[in-house]
Amino acid sequence: MSVANPLPVPTAGPSAAGQPARLTTYAGLLGAIAILALILALPTPEGLPVAGHRMLAILAFAVIVWMTEALDYAVSAVVIAALMAFLLGISPNPANPKALMGTSAGLGLAFSGFASTALALVAAALFLAAAMTATGLDRRIALVILSQVGTETRHVVAGSMLVGIVLAFLVPSTTARVSCLVPIMLGVIAAFGVDKKSAFAGMLMITTTQTASIWNVGIKTAAAQNMVAVGFIEKMLNTTITWLDWLVAAAPFAILMTIALYFVMNWMMPPEIKNVAGGREAIRKALADLGPMSAKEKKLLAISLTLLGLWSTEGVLHRFDTSSTTIAAVALMFLPGIGIMTWKQAQPNIPWGTIVLFGIGISLGTALLQTRGAVWLADIVVLEFGLKNATILFILGVMSLFLIVIHLGFASATALASAMIPIVIAVLQSVATPGINIVGMTLILQFVVSFGFILVVNAPQNMVAYGTETFEARKFVQIGLVLTVIAFALVMALGATYWRWLGYV
Repeated sequence: MSVANPLPVPTAGPSAAGQPARLTTYAGLLGAIAILALILALPTPEGLPVAGHRMLAILAFAVIVWMTEALDYAVSAVVIAALMAFLLGISPNPANPKALMGTSAGLGLAFSGFASTALALVAAALFLAAAMTATGLDRRIALVILSQVGTETRHVVAGSMLVGIVLAFLVPSTTARVSCLVPIMLGVIAAFGVDKKSAFAGMLMITTTQTASIWNVGIKTAAAQNMVAVGFIEKMLNTTITWLDWLVAAAPFAILMTIALYFVMNWMMPPEIKNVAGGREAIRKALADLGPMSAKEKKLLAISLTLLGLWSTEGVLHRFDTSSTTIAAVALMFLPGIGIMTWKQAQPNIPWGTIVLFGIGISLGTALLQTRGAVWLADIVVLEFGLKNATILFILGVMSLFLIVIHLGFASATALASAMIPIVIAVLQSVATPGINIVGMTLILQFVVSFGFILVVNAPQNMVAYGTETFEARKFVQIGLVLTVIAFALVMALGATYWRWLGYV
């Protein structure tokens, strides 16, 4: 899962870098407050409830705060909840305009997202990721795979991609996966005796983080933003998407993008060396230094593989949903006699801000839909882009490009999904195109939400890798642009073929 909190914005201090950071923070917050006040001061448009008007103002505030990172994501979630409580509380009830909603009802709506089963899955997945880190199982899996690759640099790069794919199935946190792999990759670079600023070092690090982003699309449980979409689909469209349904739809895209990534990296960042003796031995030594597999690692591996089996057979062999089986697995981890980790050990390693942001994000989207704010905004989007009677592929192309462009301003795909997926659903419900599958199109457009390929600041995992100083941001952008063009082309190609055959388009 992609952890919602990116690297923190530097706080004000005496350094030269601290002052611009503080000014940016203040400017972003003041801009968000100004936009909020401006929208609230405007007359309520005809056909839009007052509550919907105020929710659109809160949405604008949230988007600016998230884009500028003016507030920590968890703090922004609390501020948004407070705004919803009071602004909705003094608004006429859309169902009964003669009565006010009241702050109690407004606050209840602000926290309604915490009742979502998708939130339970996110929270449970973060505990699983913490257990992987605490036991070192993720590191062991990575080293075992890398120890089997050859000494050719292209094999090492392919091995790093394979590690990323395997961990995406077992570690449901993107930042946790990349944070585990980065020191291992730095060890590989050191073992090969190449400079940290070399093309090989940069190639290996960019490949690691881009593989993580690609497989955020491929696997339902790999990223928190996927759970945002699933939550809205379940709440608003009364349909669920199983783990296997997601994999069948997304895996071909992820596989093709992984192949494309391999060739793009070899083309745009060819390594200076082709073969390095001793690389495999160095990795095997690192693996040997871990010692024999501990009892806790074996228990966690057994639980993880069982959970993977339950996820992949949901709706086929049993009717247990993904959230319930994941919660059961976490409960099992804490039971006496199994004892993979204690609550005291787990607590400091859980990014609670992600859970808070996720819950409030779901609430924000739900309120936008319930107050008809999202529907009103969607009608404008449909009209301006000429989507009312457009073909399905045209709608897919326009909405994909819209999400790709707006993602440039977001450092969290979870925040992006929280703000945009309700509007995507409302847009799809507003078009008159016959035969459109709203659930399928929402799923595909959620894939696009994970396209954080271009800017380092577009995803926390990018920033983790960038912190190694093995590549320049400019090179990341160049590669990211190529990958985004390929990804968009694949979306359109699969939309015209594979996804249409599945009935999603």
